[in-house]
Amino acid sequence: MTALVACDGPSDGVVTLTLDRPERKNALSIALRDAVSDHLDRLAHDDAVKVLVITGAGDAFCAGFDLAEFGSDDTEVQSRLWPSSDRFHHAVLRFPVPTVAAVNGAALAGGFDLAVLCDVRIAAASAYFAHPEHTFGDVVYAPLHDLVGGAVARDLCFTGRRVDADEALRLGLVTRVVPDADLATSTAALAAEIASAPRAVLLRTKAKALERLAIAPDTTTLEL
Repeated sequence: MTALVACDGPSDGVVTLTLDRPERKNALSIALRDAVSDHLDRLAHDDAVKVLVITGAGDAFCAGFDLAEFGSDDTEVQSRLWPSSDRFHHAVLRFPVPTVAAVNGAALAGGFDLAVLCDVRIAAASAYFAHPEHTFGDVVYAPLHDLVGGAVARDLCFTGRRVDADEALRLGLVTRVVPDADLATSTAALAAEIASAPRAVLLRTKAKALERLAIAPDTTTLEL
C-alpha cells in the first residue's frame, strides 16, 4: 500500500504535502483524509514550518471524496466517514501558519473545498473547479462565501458549474494562474515570499484570519 501522502520538507520554512493517489485522481478516502490530518497534527508543532503547500500527484489536484465509501455496507467504514471528514476539514482550516494550494488540475467537490480551505491558491492554466455533488449532497459553503462573497458562492454551489483557471482568477478563487510547466517553480517562489516573514508574525496573522472567519472548532462538515 502506498503512503497516500508524500511529505517534503520543511526546507527553508516550507513543507509540501502531495496527495498521492493519482490512480483515483487523489480522491479523498478515509485513509487519505486521515493521513493528511496526521501529517498536519505533527507539522503544526514544528517550529521550522512557516508555510504549508498542498498539491496533487498526477494530472488532478483532487476529485473530492471517495464516493465508493459512502455506498459501503461496512459498519466500520460508515462510522468513520464523517468524523474523519470533520477532523480533516479543521486540520486544514486551522493549520497555524499560512497554507498554499498548488492546484495542478481538477479540483472537484471536496477537492474544491480543500483548495478553498487553504489561505492562498495558485493554479495551473489547466486547473478547473466545480461542485458536481450539488445534485446529490451538501456543499461546503461557509469558507467559499468568505472567499468570494455570497453572490458568487451561491452561484457556484447551486449550479455546480465548471470554472476554469482564468475565470477562477477573475472571481478571486485563485490569486495567480501560471502555465502548467511553471506551477512548481511559481509555487516555490510564492512560498518563499511568505516564508520570508518571521514565524511569530505569520502565526499571529493566521490567528487573526481564523478569528475573522468565525467558524467554531466543533462545526461539523455538514454544517460548514
